[in-house]
Amino acid sequence: MGRLFAVEIVYRGIFQKTLAKNISRAIVLAAHEEGKPGISFGRYGDSPERNGIPAKAFAIVAKDEPVLRTLYVKLPWPHFFELPRSIAMVAVARVEDGEDCILPEKVPAPEEQSLAKIDAAIRHAKNAPLQDIPAFRKILMASRLPLPLRRFSWWLGLNVGRMCANNFGSFGVTSVAAYGPGALQAISTSPFLVSYGVAGPDNRIDVILRWDHRITDAVVIARTMARLEQVLNTEISAEMLTLAP
Repeated sequence: MGRLFAVEIVYRGIFQKTLAKNISRAIVLAAHEEGKPGISFGRYGDSPERNGIPAKAFAIVAKDEPVLRTLYVKLPWPHFFELPRSIAMVAVARVEDGEDCILPEKVPAPEEQSLAKIDAAIRHAKNAPLQDIPAFRKILMASRLPLPLRRFSWWLGLNVGRMCANNFGSFGVTSVAAYGPGALQAISTSPFLVSYGVAGPDNRIDVILRWDHRITDAVVIARTMARLEQVLNTEISAEMLTLAP
């Protein structure tokens, strides 16, 4: 029996997935050309509930900090628009027609939902057909509009309070931690954006909060980060223990 070789390709960032796939395919083809067997397979290592955890934690903090549920809009005049509940927009990585893409899944009032329910919603958005996800259908519909109408719809959606909340949420959650370490310089249409890195040797995770300076200043954000850490280590931790097998 001949020798068996295994090659593992580790990549960082979802857009390197295609490159990794092409490299592994080339290795298999080279083996076949030499008359040797070869097989390639991918293992998906993302865990959608990771984004559900900071989404619920931030929403819990926002219950007592109305500014974290506030939007800045310009119609009919520039003003602040406060929401009664948080609306999270969670970044979901998918592959459609062989192309990597990121789509935002809407999670209304995550502070009132269980982590299991949030996780189920994110997993559904990850695996279900695009047409089955309301937030994705809206994106597809807007993307098919002629350019002038598409730009107008974006401008209107970003500047009318209720439309902005329904389409872009009060905060976003994104991370590339499932694919390896690395800083994420994300841009969001939401006024607040939570991102996080991988767990370090001491089991600590760096959390980054970006915000719209027109809405609040660093004092509120510093208080928010302290409260967010407290919520993660108490309420969220306790709920996760109940989910452990």
